[in-house]
Amino acid sequence: MNPTSTGSIQNCVTFGARLLVLFALASALTACAGFSAASLNPLGWFSDDEVDPPTPLVNILAEAALIPQWSVKIGNGQGNNYTEITPSIDGGVIYAASEDGDVIAIEISTGNTLWRTQVEGVITGGVGSGEGLVMIAIESAEVVVLDQADGSLIWQRAVSSEVLSAPQTNGDVVVAQTVDDKLVALNFDDGEQRWTYETTQPALTLRGSSKPVITADAVIAGFSNGTLVAVSAVDGIYLWEERVAVPEGEYDIDRVIDVDGDLLLDGGRILAASYQGNLMAFEVISGRIVWGMEASSYHGMAQGFGNIYYCDDQSQVFAIRDNSEDIVWENSDLFNRAITAPTAVGNYIAVADYEGYVHLLSQIDGRIVGRIQADNDGVRANLLADNGRLYVFGNSGRLTAYQLQ
Repeated sequence: MNPTSTGSIQNCVTFGARLLVLFALASALTACAGFSAASLNPLGWFSDDEVDPPTPLVNILAEAALIPQWSVKIGNGQGNNYTEITPSIDGGVIYAASEDGDVIAIEISTGNTLWRTQVEGVITGGVGSGEGLVMIAIESAEVVVLDQADGSLIWQRAVSSEVLSAPQTNGDVVVAQTVDDKLVALNFDDGEQRWTYETTQPALTLRGSSKPVITADAVIAGFSNGTLVAVSAVDGIYLWEERVAVPEGEYDIDRVIDVDGDLLLDGGRILAASYQGNLMAFEVISGRIVWGMEASSYHGMAQGFGNIYYCDDQSQVFAIRDNSEDIVWENSDLFNRAITAPTAVGNYIAVADYEGYVHLLSQIDGRIVGRIQADNDGVRANLLADNGRLYVFGNSGRLTAYQLQ
């Protein structure tokens, strides 16, 4: 496993998620001083219990198909550092980046490359896009901002430590969340630091972070201590804080409750899920709890058919009736296959797994009704959906557009 620099926090150890080790979902144990210490399988490496292997795939009766429309190769893809660099779509263009610094803009309707540029450094976080910017982060703990029009560099600024998620912008500030549990706002025009908000980091955390969400007045972010925090987008002043999970257990490993999956903004609500914790919905303005239920996930969620869809830490997919604890359906056919966050496309939920298979699940009953292998090296990046198309960025660097049929 490659060493990873994580900043200046001392005596702090970070457990990383989303690694494929011996065909099981594993986590990278990284010392905050900047060296790789060990590997951990959250399913039982610290117990005498036998770890369940990934469930073999069985034949399905296909009721839906994903038809390739175009495909573009982007650098070395996710590379060897177990990154999770997810493309983003803005204004009919998809922006994508590879670990080795290849950044590209592609017209989603045709697959034509609009521009391609090379960034110096190893990319660890991205891709964010909006307000004319493309935003990524590199291993040297810097946020890099490019022009959406041609990929030229606008500015590049150092932050306190690595950024593993996509920076976001509202046209006034660019906000990034660092692995030392800080939220940093940089001026939109020149990258000068505007404000910083920080929380107390637990002894052990999953390696990763959700990307911040910017609303009309606030920046909302989930942290490794299991909290969801809202601060003013203008000056970083605290607005509210609520717990998604409370740490429990005798050992530090049992008390890991990171909010690592992307938050789901739904009108006046925001939803968050935590590892070994809960799935919760909060009012955006006040932080008041709207509803919640026990769940363990480090992925984001999807919506559709009046349901909330999420996958747990063992790659089981659930449909929950919105605003309740009622389980509409659950699917364990992909158990331990290290699937991505669910993405709604048409009448289906799409997920991809460690072998690069993309699976379509019926939103009605959760049956797998379609499947295609997108990348032999697997898929870690979240899938994107737009106008009946699904965009899959494989670990090898192949970005493919599929039409749902």
